[in-house]
Amino acid sequence: MSAAARIVVIDDVAQNVKLLEQLLSLSGYEVLTAASGAAGLEKIASGNPDLVLLDVVMPQMSGYDVCRAIRADPATALLPVIMVTALDPAEERVKGIEAGADDFLSKPINQPELLARVKSLLRVRALNEEVARQKSELAELRLARLRRFLSPKVADLIVAGQLDDPLATRRREVTIIFVDLRGFTAFSETAAPEDVLGVLRQYHAEVGRLVEKFDGTIEHFAGDGVMLIFNDPAPLPDPALAAVSMAVELREAVARLAEGWQRMGYRLGCGQGIAQGFATIGTIGFPGRQDYGVVGAVNNLAARLCGQAEAGQVLISQRVHGRLEGRIVAEPIGALPLKGLQEPVPAFNVISVKPRAEVAK
Repeated sequence: MSAAARIVVIDDVAQNVKLLEQLLSLSGYEVLTAASGAAGLEKIASGNPDLVLLDVVMPQMSGYDVCRAIRADPATALLPVIMVTALDPAEERVKGIEAGADDFLSKPINQPELLARVKSLLRVRALNEEVARQKSELAELRLARLRRFLSPKVADLIVAGQLDDPLATRRREVTIIFVDLRGFTAFSETAAPEDVLGVLRQYHAEVGRLVEKFDGTIEHFAGDGVMLIFNDPAPLPDPALAAVSMAVELREAVARLAEGWQRMGYRLGCGQGIAQGFATIGTIGFPGRQDYGVVGAVNNLAARLCGQAEAGQVLISQRVHGRLEGRIVAEPIGALPLKGLQEPVPAFNVISVKPRAEVAK
């Protein structure tokens, strides 16, 4: 770094400036000079230096004032500053450190000492920049990982620190959707692999589009099966309504896709199950491979409702129906005996979501 490093020298005495400029230039550094504190700050703002050599005693704006201004600017808060003075070293060193200086030199300047201190601070700056680069790369990797199952908007909010870490264990009420393509097993056994992948890409693209639109979270993809979560990690004002609204639009989107699939001889449809309840949320897996996961009875209920849903049906639990009564059109289909549950469970088939204007009447 030292061969290409840029140094700003700020001193109101022209002879001092010339001496420092000559010494640093001969040592391979690029040098910018300024004869006052204000001019020096302008050079720092425009020159993007790697280090500043700053005289203490200057008219109008002292070196301490310049150093404090450097530290107050987020863009230069970590810029290395060496203060130079002919005054009492002990007293001035304390003042310089309080102003934010990194190092201190006394006049007359010892040239080997100056070059050694410059080299040392530039090495520290290079290490700080490497740490910052690695931190940025880790943030990008984390963001890429989060985007595997979150909408880009939610992932960005988490990385920015505006939402809780989705990998931290917590308990929260969530609404869950399970989605499956009806007829997919038979289709995948007879169709060409390229056709199977083509159908899945179209289907997953619609899921992804609608998850982002309704601020949901993808817990996992498993072929044609998808699990979606609402109200985590981003809290929603009405997760049940968001989930059902998405399910209705996904049903319509898959129906449009199915028209094209049918022309190719493939009979596919979309069945969905939705439930709401409390669950434990956090990371599941093992060291080296951990994923976002949700554990709770609500998962099982949503999955079982999905298993009962025929193509084109969106089956919701009684709790979801109770939360949305008056805002959706749904028909009761009776109590369903669901695998793993001791008692039959009342379920409702969603016909549509009422427009807001109609709900408000």
